[in-house]
Amino acid sequence: MSEEGQTPVTDSEPLLVVDDLKTHFPARGGLFGGGGKDVVKAVDGVSFSVGKGEVLGLVGESGSGKTTLGRSLLKLVQPTSGQIRYRGRDLVPLDDGEMRPLRRELSMIFQDPNASLNPAMTIGQGVGHPLHIHGMVSTRAQARKRVVEMLERVGLHPAESFLDRYPEDLSGGQKQRLVIARALITEPKFVVADEPVAALDMSVRARVLELMLELKRDFDLTYVFITHDLATARFLCDRIGILYLGGLVEQGSSDALFDDPQHPYTRSLLSAIPLPEAGRRNRPKKLPRGEIPDAAKPPAGCRFHPRCPEAFASCGWQGHDLIDILEDRWTEVDKETFAAELELFGKLSDADVGTDYVRFPSSTPDTLAEWLRDNGPVLPANVFSAVTDVEVEERGVVVRFGPGPEPAVQQVKGRDVACHLHGITVRQDGVHVGDPEQVPSEH
Repeated sequence: MSEEGQTPVTDSEPLLVVDDLKTHFPARGGLFGGGGKDVVKAVDGVSFSVGKGEVLGLVGESGSGKTTLGRSLLKLVQPTSGQIRYRGRDLVPLDDGEMRPLRRELSMIFQDPNASLNPAMTIGQGVGHPLHIHGMVSTRAQARKRVVEMLERVGLHPAESFLDRYPEDLSGGQKQRLVIARALITEPKFVVADEPVAALDMSVRARVLELMLELKRDFDLTYVFITHDLATARFLCDRIGILYLGGLVEQGSSDALFDDPQHPYTRSLLSAIPLPEAGRRNRPKKLPRGEIPDAAKPPAGCRFHPRCPEAFASCGWQGHDLIDILEDRWTEVDKETFAAELELFGKLSDADVGTDYVRFPSSTPDTLAEWLRDNGPVLPANVFSAVTDVEVEERGVVVRFGPGPEPAVQQVKGRDVACHLHGITVRQDGVHVGDPEQVPSEH
């Protein structure tokens, strides 16, 4: 092991190993230690590895935690717990002074060039600044020479003509090339690219992606590529991890995920990709309902279950899920139906909602219970599959729900999948508990 606590990485060993990584933030108005409701679980128990020379894609919607995860990998934000082992050394406990020697090897390509480039610095100054910070040059002439070489390498040529210009003088594509040049000027080994082409036109996007692949080959780089676009990830990435609400729900080779996705969320994302082939344009789409939930109050069980088109009894349904579905229903039914059901249920805000029950106050509990038994099974999202009982009380009705554990990661067809469709598992603080149980036959 070297003086820095690192070991040489062989081709058979991962360059980076992430184990049960969590990055939590205090919710607005909350404090740490005030309970789960006061904490945003932006990254919550993520594990993966990245081999030397590999490109790993992290794909998810806005709010999935992918940007926070990328920044956590480089210690630009401090993880709450877990491990990030880079070349054998855990970065999580290191302070700023201990991280400083590693900053040269770890770099980030940011999404928004306008936010990441200093408008007061010339291009020559901005790209060359990291060289001075890391003591890689001793004179301005040396820095200028290195900057010219890097600008030429990223396609900004003649490079000399760019040195005394400012970022505002460049086009969007040129600015992104400039950001890439600055990220690579210190000759890093590991690079996190956060949506590096999201703001670019399609024609420019393709050229920048090709450039990133060329630079990876030429400089022997290892990438973590963050994107919301699965099609872009397939073009660039060897493996892909699908992020949802702070957790990885599926990860495997790019070809495997596209050819035979095993998680409903992956299938939903793939379904949204336009296909040019005429024979495949009319394929059925299973798009997720609604928007990604609040990371400060994530759903119980499988976090995707409220939006999942394939959810069933064991996925983690709770009382508030039924309330949400009734609210959605009332925005879609006609006025007469809404008025009748409002009279039957009363205001949903008056319901007593618990984790495994919801109690509806009612002056006609028998009628309400009959409605629930008749209509519950056909409500959207299969929420009633988890109902174990509908109890009639003197002044209301109680709907009770069975248990729905958070799924553990399991191996399915050569990739990691966290989904009860492949067997009921339980995740506890990153530990897989028990063997998968058989799922219901209809699934």
